[in-house]
Amino acid sequence: MRSVFTKALTDQRRSLIGWGVGLFLMVLMETALWPSIGKMPDLQQFLANYPEAMRKLFNMQDFGTGTGFVNTELFSILVPVLLLTYAIGRGARAIAGEEETGTLEVLLVTPVTTTTLLAQEGAALLTGLLVLGTVLYAAVIAGSVLFGMGIGLLPLLSATLAMVLLAAEFGCLALAIGAVTGRRAVAIGTAAAAAVGAYLLYVAGELVTALEPWQRLSPFDQAMSGGPIGAGFRAVHLVMPVVAVLLVAAAAPRFARRDIAVAH
Repeated sequence: MRSVFTKALTDQRRSLIGWGVGLFLMVLMETALWPSIGKMPDLQQFLANYPEAMRKLFNMQDFGTGTGFVNTELFSILVPVLLLTYAIGRGARAIAGEEETGTLEVLLVTPVTTTTLLAQEGAALLTGLLVLGTVLYAAVIAGSVLFGMGIGLLPLLSATLAMVLLAAEFGCLALAIGAVTGRRAVAIGTAAAAAVGAYLLYVAGELVTALEPWQRLSPFDQAMSGGPIGAGFRAVHLVMPVVAVLLVAAAAPRFARRDIAVAH
């Protein structure tokens, strides 16, 4: 039998192709707007009418540049939402989905341990996200070249990695919850609620001064603060993969002790 890692990648190959094509086209469509936006008269005056907190929240300070445009239009909203949707759905499907369809027991009768199973599913989730991150990186570069946006390769690489790590953290949360509960809906709901809560904390920290110290706890702040394109790779980015690994590790003992449901 193939390894769990290989099986997991094979199972998601069609969805990865669909997500990749959709992501690439979405990025090209967004970047194609840049020539018209960049030539708008009085663009800076228009942006100045936005509240300062909103400009900071959506990284609109440099909206008049190609980098600032991509930060605002893609990396502040669309890209995080898309990658989080994929990661949470895939994380929930990895264990809980297999259990609900009755295929998890087939994996568990092989020599693989539950800990190894969980680890390989997590590795497959991260691999899928890295594939989408590569597509994102290539699409933004293509848009930058085609439409004269002047986006730097290294700043874009660090921003893309930050988006992948952000999605991986919540995807691993869904994976862990699914392993502990065996219920896909619970895994999706819990991870989605955690992502919404983390985003609200990030937003609140931008709007309410008293909440700024707590804002640093949000993965969205860790991934998006200062750009993310242009901010470069920061030490705080390492918090996200560490938390992801800890979530999966914490779920391993409970998964090992749990009675696995058998579909009939």
